[in-house]
Amino acid sequence: MTPFMHSVQDLLDGTPAPHVETVRSRPGPVPTAADTQVIIRSLAEQLVSEANAVLRQRGDLIRLDDEVGPGGLAFTLGYRERSARLQAAISGRSALVTLTLDGQAEDGHTEDGHAEDAENQPRRLSSEGELQALVLSLIAAGSRH
Repeated sequence: MTPFMHSVQDLLDGTPAPHVETVRSRPGPVPTAADTQVIIRSLAEQLVSEANAVLRQRGDLIRLDDEVGPGGLAFTLGYRERSARLQAAISGRSALVTLTLDGQAEDGHTEDGHAEDAENQPRRLSSEGELQALVLSLIAAGSRH
């Protein structure tokens, strides 16, 4: 088993899910946003495959749904009734990468611990590494329901 598969199993055995670190999302160049989205999407496919290898024995699997169209790239991770959508919305020469949880913008905290208004402050994952925490948090939240 991979280290991430062990993390999924530990979570199912009762270990708390890690906190997902987010940062305020700001518009940036389209190539940078598209590159980030493709890297995170590729990593998501790997993590979903590893998590589902562990989850298969429990019956519910993580879903990975892609959206491609005018104005952006997006994908949604879903587990039971929980979901997380990661999107790179393109407008002209800039793009905004955002994270939406269960239909509402992620209302995480800033790096200094202060809460931010989700409607006025779009959020994104603080790094590619936070995708593991996001997948684990979806499993944990879905397992409680």
